[in-house]
Amino acid sequence: MIPWGGLGCCVSAAALYLLGRSSGRDADVLRSVTRVGQLKDLAIFLETACKVLPFIVTVSGRVGSETPINCEQSGLRAVIVEEMAEQHFLKHNDAGSWIQDSALMLSMSKEVPWYLDDGTGRVYVVGAKGATGLVLTIGSEVFEESGRSLVRGTLDYLQGLKMLGVKRTERVLPTGTSLTVVGEAIKDDVGTIRIQRPHKGPFYVSPKNIDELIANLGKWARWYQFASMGFTFFGVFLLAKRALEYILERRRRWELQKRVLAAAAKRQAREAEGADEDSEKVADNMNKDRLMLDICVICLEQEYNAVFVPCGHMCCCTTCSSHLTNCPLCRRRIDQVVKTFRH
Repeated sequence: MIPWGGLGCCVSAAALYLLGRSSGRDADVLRSVTRVGQLKDLAIFLETACKVLPFIVTVSGRVGSETPINCEQSGLRAVIVEEMAEQHFLKHNDAGSWIQDSALMLSMSKEVPWYLDDGTGRVYVVGAKGATGLVLTIGSEVFEESGRSLVRGTLDYLQGLKMLGVKRTERVLPTGTSLTVVGEAIKDDVGTIRIQRPHKGPFYVSPKNIDELIANLGKWARWYQFASMGFTFFGVFLLAKRALEYILERRRRWELQKRVLAAAAKRQAREAEGADEDSEKVADNMNKDRLMLDICVICLEQEYNAVFVPCGHMCCCTTCSSHLTNCPLCRRRIDQVVKTFRH
């Protein structure tokens, strides 16, 4: 039988190890990026930096936009808005009770061109929704209860539903939010500087500063390493346990076969000796051989009187059968032991 538990733990340990290495590499990459103290200095960096792309930098500033979005629900001014509406209801399950559930009715996202401003310059951020670390705050969360009427109640009863209401959630990135962005800095023909996702490299948009991002990645890398070691030890333990059980099972099976072969050898020797004796002694030897063949293959003392279900083999006594999980003859699993009686 394949030890799936041990193999699964080892595979999980390998996955956690790779995640830990990835987090560690990301932390090392963030340590090596160019830190821009003031946004006005970024233009100078781009002019003097090596032309080999990408040029990865980290900048900080406050979110701003020339055309911000006026949020209808919260009244905030934002550059990214995600609206979601969920229908909440009670439904009748097979057990006859009511359970609460929900279904998505509407999901909409808006984004306008926006930039970071630290008072010395502006840097536009492109593709921030696909960046790591971007968290939109909940600007508004409203639950609108469904109206009740006789017609609506009858329809709900026939459908097995009870409408509770609609939950509308608005998540936003408001203007004025302090952010740190790590990405590729480029400058177009008109002099506008943008931060975007590099072809290869980190891309972060986070309210945490660069040092906090590095510390967080390092913490996750250590956690992945510890978890990987734990899963490895547990997986090795399960594999070693299964291997030991397999070895002991094979050894016990070999000992059983050895006992059966020894009993058969004794029977053959007695038959050979009894061939030269008179008929009475031959009959006695045959009875002894029959008794030898009828003894338990485990203890070699008691007559076998137990039938294994479902294989149907009978080779052990009930006392020895209570310690077995598999049939000694065919190795099938024993589901039940039935005691037999002889006339």
